[in-house]
Amino acid sequence: EMVELKVPMFPESVADGTLAQWNKNEGDFVNEGDIVAEIETDKVVLEVPATATGVLKAIKKHAGDIVLSEEALASIDTDATASSAPAAAKSAPAVEAKQESPAATVSGASIAVKAPVFPESVADEGAAATAKPAVAAQQSAPVNTTNDPHLVPSARKAFNASDLDSAAGITGTGKKGRITSSDIKTAASSKSASAVEVAPQGPRYEKRVKMTRLRQTIANRLVEVQQTNAILTTFNEVDMTAVMELRNKYKDLFIKEHDTKLGFMSFFIKAATEALKKFPDVNASIDGDEVVYHNFFDIGIAVGTDRGLVVPVLRDTESKGLAQLESDVLAMAIKARDGKLGLDDMKGGTFTITNGGTYGSMLSTPIINSPQSAILGMHNIVERPMVVNGEIKIRPIMYLALSYDHRIIDGGTSVRFLKMIKELLEDPARILLQ
Repeated sequence: EMVELKVPMFPESVADGTLAQWNKNEGDFVNEGDIVAEIETDKVVLEVPATATGVLKAIKKHAGDIVLSEEALASIDTDATASSAPAAAKSAPAVEAKQESPAATVSGASIAVKAPVFPESVADEGAAATAKPAVAAQQSAPVNTTNDPHLVPSARKAFNASDLDSAAGITGTGKKGRITSSDIKTAASSKSASAVEVAPQGPRYEKRVKMTRLRQTIANRLVEVQQTNAILTTFNEVDMTAVMELRNKYKDLFIKEHDTKLGFMSFFIKAATEALKKFPDVNASIDGDEVVYHNFFDIGIAVGTDRGLVVPVLRDTESKGLAQLESDVLAMAIKARDGKLGLDDMKGGTFTITNGGTYGSMLSTPIINSPQSAILGMHNIVERPMVVNGEIKIRPIMYLALSYDHRIIDGGTSVRFLKMIKELLEDPARILLQ
């Protein structure tokens, strides 16, 4: 019996996707539930699981092709057995290095390796270019592509950017032992540290890489937001002494009671939620000639990943305590890192918080996550001198930035909103009393 393998059903907000890659080849034996392909949409990477156990046949779409919701990708022959599948590529005879496109076996799959394409000016330097140096260039090109299904999408990208020859031998720390981007980076660092010779620098060249669907979407939305919204940014500073003392005092008890660490983000989420209650304009959005006021508080948390910036949304933050918020933030961060965020995880949102401090940013003007009307920017905490009761004290200070749409939020409202967040953070007991 032939069972059709289809693209997962897309939500209405997603028109199509791009087939990022096949994790299995035509003729491979697959078990039901195996991730056989990955599809990149404007927002997330969707995994395509095998819908039956059998041999993969009749592949209709290839990497880079545009696919539609529930479109047929291939078929699975459920009557075929593992023994009827072709022998693995690793049993193929070795390929001589003198061939134009040498092959390398990585994790049991045969991969074509192409040398980088150099500009004509590079090829013409020195002696005339001949076939022999071209072969040498191919031989020196690192074999760093893989279709290993044990790699999550972000790990595969990290592998392709590394100088690793194979993912074999790397212990996966992800779900079900899958290899994450952190595992790849750790392995690459270990290899670099153990290297005893430095490879000579090769000729300079340029490489063109097609933008991913997510990167294209980010680029288009950023331009659209700048052209549509009247964006202004207001700033303030917050003395983090009280929050830091509270964390240090209760961090051990917090972990023991809730099995999660007490971080800074939960304080900012709670403070922002309370401020949003008092200033409904900041929790509103524009739809045509109407202002939509939301009576719920769904806060997006910007997370940087190997694929780009994603903004998973925490729902109903007004009804959650610090422990639940910390747990939710951690869960979303792990899903984002491993490329496991679903479309529902990033849908909606009435306000966004972004933390440039994780990268060492002192100050920034964050861009609004449309159709929202405002975004709060956190930054690094630095000890700075400030006047306290007439005396100069050294205090841990963070600069805050609030970018807002001036079409709906007045300047005075934005300043008072940010000032309320500052006051709640400098007296965190008030957060718990709200």
